[in-house]
Amino acid sequence: MRSAARIAAFALALSAAPCAAEAAQVLKIGFISTFSGPAAAISEELLAGFKLGIAENGGKLGRLPVELIVVDDQGKPDVGRQLAERLVESDRVDIVTGINFSNVLLAIAKPVLDSKTFLISINAAPSQLAGKGCNPYFFSVSWQNDNIPEAMGKYLSDKGVKGVYLMAPNYPAGRDMIAGFKRFYHGDIVGEVYPTWLQLDYAAEIAQMRSVNPPALFAFFPGGMGINFTKQFAQAGLAGTIPLYAPSFSIDQTVLPGIGDAALGIVSTTFWSEDLDNPANRRFVEAFEATEHRIPAPYAAQGYDGARLIAAALEAIGGRIDDRRAFREALENAPFQSVRGRFRFNANHFPIQDFYATEVAKDAQGRLVNKLIGTVFEEHADAYATECAMAKK
Repeated sequence: MRSAARIAAFALALSAAPCAAEAAQVLKIGFISTFSGPAAAISEELLAGFKLGIAENGGKLGRLPVELIVVDDQGKPDVGRQLAERLVESDRVDIVTGINFSNVLLAIAKPVLDSKTFLISINAAPSQLAGKGCNPYFFSVSWQNDNIPEAMGKYLSDKGVKGVYLMAPNYPAGRDMIAGFKRFYHGDIVGEVYPTWLQLDYAAEIAQMRSVNPPALFAFFPGGMGINFTKQFAQAGLAGTIPLYAPSFSIDQTVLPGIGDAALGIVSTTFWSEDLDNPANRRFVEAFEATEHRIPAPYAAQGYDGARLIAAALEAIGGRIDDRRAFREALENAPFQSVRGRFRFNANHFPIQDFYATEVAKDAQGRLVNKLIGTVFEEHADAYATECAMAKK
C-alpha cells in the first residue's frame, strides 16, 4: 500500500534508458488512483494489469519507452484534482490514466481535458462523461458505470425474480449502478438504500433490509466495502434466506479471499472472466498468474487492455504521440485484441461489448473463482451515447 505521505509523484522507468536519438520520444503517463484505504487493492490490481501490458512490450508502448508516474489520490476528489493539475502542468504528461472512483474522475476531468491531455480511464466511467459531457480527449477502456448492473437487471428479469431490494454507496458510481439496474429490471423495487461512501459497518442497513424480507437483494460495494458487507450479510444468517446478487466489483478476486466460502453461489454480472476462451485472454491470465501468483480480477484485465490499446494506437501512427488528432483517431479504431473478446468504441468513446453472468465456485485447485454461466448481452452499448455531441457528427 502506498502511504499518503508519499503522495508526491514518483517516476517508474519501465525500460532501459533510451539512446540519445530516442530521448525526446519518451511516453509520459500519469497514473492516478486510490492506493490507500479500503479500496487500495482495486488500484493495485489496475496498476498490475497496466504494468504487465507495458512489460510485454519490452517496457515500451507503441515504440516509445514509458515513464510511468504513479500517484495516490487517497479516494479524495480534491486531492485527485491537485495531482492531475500537477501531472499536466508540471510533469507535462501525454496521458492520464488509472482512476478508481467516479467522484475522483469527475474532479480531475476538467483540468486534464481542458489542457487537451488524453484522459484514458481504465476503471471509473460515470454517466456525466458518456452523454452531454463527452469529450474528444476522454476514453473509457472499462465500461460505462450503468452497464454491468444493467446486465444484472436483465438477468433477474429473465429469471422471473418478482422483487428486488437495492443497496449501493452514496456516490456517483453507486447512483449509476442503481440507475442501470432499474433500466433493465421489470419487477418491483421493494426497497432502496444508499449507505455512506466508504462505510464499513452495515448492521443497520442489513436489519432494515431483513425487515422487508425481499425476494432478492442487489448490492454494489466494491473493495473493502464488499468484503465487509458480504461477510456481515452471511453472519446475519441471510445467505440461505435472501439471494444476494451483485455486479462483479463486489465479488471479484480483490475481495473473494477476504470473504471466503461465504461468497459461494453468489451470482454476478461482468464484462470479463478469467475463463473466457480466447487467445488474448488465455495469454493474459497465464502471464498474470506467473507474475503476480494469483488469479487476476477484472480490474487487472482493464489495466492490461488499457496499456495494449495505447500501444496499438501508437503503433498505428508510428509513435507520433504529439499528433493528437492522429492518436485520437487511432484510439477510436481500437486496433487491438481485447482479453474480453469483442471490443469497439461507440461515438462517445465508451466500449460496446458483451456482458456475462458468473457464479462463485471453486476451481480444481480449491480456489474461489467466478465461473461463467451465461451471456446476458451481446455488443451492448450504454444508454447515454445518443446525448453525446460526437455521436451527432
